[in-house]
Amino acid sequence: MHMADALISPAVGGTMWAAAGALIAYSAGKVGDEADERKVPLMGVLGAFVFAAQMMNFTIPGTGSSGHMVGGLLLAILLGPYAGFLVLASVLTVQALFFADGGLLALGCNIVNMGFFTCFAAYPLYRWLAGDDSRKGRILAAATAAAAFSMALGASGVVADTVLSGVSELPLGTFALLMVPIHLIIGLAEGVITAGVVSFVVKARPELLRQANPAPAAMSLRRLLLVFAAAAAVTGGALSWFASRAPERMDSAMPAMRPFSAARPGSLRAFLAGLQERTSFLPDYGFRKPAEAAPVVEGSRWPSVEGATTLSGLVGGLLTLLLAGLAGLALRRRQRAPGA
Repeated sequence: MHMADALISPAVGGTMWAAAGALIAYSAGKVGDEADERKVPLMGVLGAFVFAAQMMNFTIPGTGSSGHMVGGLLLAILLGPYAGFLVLASVLTVQALFFADGGLLALGCNIVNMGFFTCFAAYPLYRWLAGDDSRKGRILAAATAAAAFSMALGASGVVADTVLSGVSELPLGTFALLMVPIHLIIGLAEGVITAGVVSFVVKARPELLRQANPAPAAMSLRRLLLVFAAAAAVTGGALSWFASRAPERMDSAMPAMRPFSAARPGSLRAFLAGLQERTSFLPDYGFRKPAEAAPVVEGSRWPSVEGATTLSGLVGGLLTLLLAGLAGLALRRRQRAPGA
């Protein structure tokens, strides 16, 4: 669902940047007002885990496309919607800046489409459906319904952004039919993954789910953090080799687009493209290739056992851990400051 700059006009990109900035500021204020010290390390390790999970594209049978977990709903369930939104914004920022996954002009669109709809639209639905029930079946039903709902909303946001940018050659309704149904399927898969992780946390540290009368914890918080950190390292460092080579739905829909051509020198689009070129030291989660290098044919090699993939998973997870963790720490210190 990551959008590239070529699909976004400066007007739409700037508007969505403003919306994303307002949401980040609002969420930061809310997190700063909370007094839960456990969220600071959790924000870091869960951010690293979601970064790694997003590298695991899976094929959607019969479509020729692939999808991946977004993770915003999981973050909202475990951290609350405000901290969850900040962590997902950190994940998307690291991806755009250092891995050229999603454009910088389109970063506001990606934060809103993947963060707002999961943390502020789907999470309330999950809470309403799950309540305080910790049974696996109830969690699974609530998570799959909420994840599918968030994916449908996010895909609709992508459609609206591209249509408003004048890029889509298809009318709004037709393009929505191309994007939304397949993302509903992706949402069902995300719901199953989310339910599995939440069910594990319910047993390990039930108080993190803000239940009224939590059962005794089966695992120390430190051990839980180590479990998530190890899962992030294994997923990003090794399991990412097995990610599907099929294109994401956004990529497979490109024939229905009229992408913006190369930016004029001195324009905002050119500035952001140049900035991303300088900061993305592992573009597309791989080493930079000479201009004359032969392109890799999609699907030609699976699993893709490459050192660059492993390095991207480990470094990206670490960068996300640091960014999300430092954001949480800064907000906690602001809350402690006299007169705050």
